[in-house]
Amino acid sequence: MVTALALASGLFWTLTYVLVIRQGLADRTYGMPLVALCANLAWEFIFSVVRPHHGVQHGVDIAWLCLDLGIAYTALRYGPRDFPSLSRPSFHAGLAGTFALSYLGVDLVCRQFDGGRGGYAAFGQNLMMSGLFLAMLAARRCLRGQSVWIATAKLAGTGLASVAVARSGDYADSALMTYLYVANLVVDLAYLAAVVAVSRTGAPAPQPVEV
Repeated sequence: MVTALALASGLFWTLTYVLVIRQGLADRTYGMPLVALCANLAWEFIFSVVRPHHGVQHGVDIAWLCLDLGIAYTALRYGPRDFPSLSRPSFHAGLAGTFALSYLGVDLVCRQFDGGRGGYAAFGQNLMMSGLFLAMLAARRCLRGQSVWIATAKLAGTGLASVAVARSGDYADSALMTYLYVANLVVDLAYLAAVVAVSRTGAPAPQPVEV
């Protein structure tokens, strides 16, 4: 049962990444908040290359890393348009610096709190990502780079992952992990509700500034 739940979670998260890339290319923007993207890339690089997981999870991690590199492409190509006060080289340097800080932070959290495993970091940065998606929606005031399907797939992927880890018993005595399960669900539901509300307004997406 745990394996089936984990695989289902992996499929929904894979769908989330594919939809984010598709929407980003269609809207000529990036569809994942930049700090969340850097944290994701850091986690996936660590557990694909540096301290690879075993079995099916390793293959999933590699697939996610490749897909997140696709999202990174949209950020590098279209991201400077959302920061017109920055030159393109300055934007790229800032993104590189954010990734470096994210890598160190994710690795240290894993080593300090999780014996090198990625559970706390994964669910913690997932909660951060959900909040940043809400912030991006509020900042853009439209669904540019986002969609109801992305929000739904993300909710399903994280929810199934929470159930899978809870049933595995690996964090059975962790109040922090229980908090992360519940907090992720609450914020993901809030994000889905917000996306649905914005989609019903039919507000046109503002055109990004060319840089």
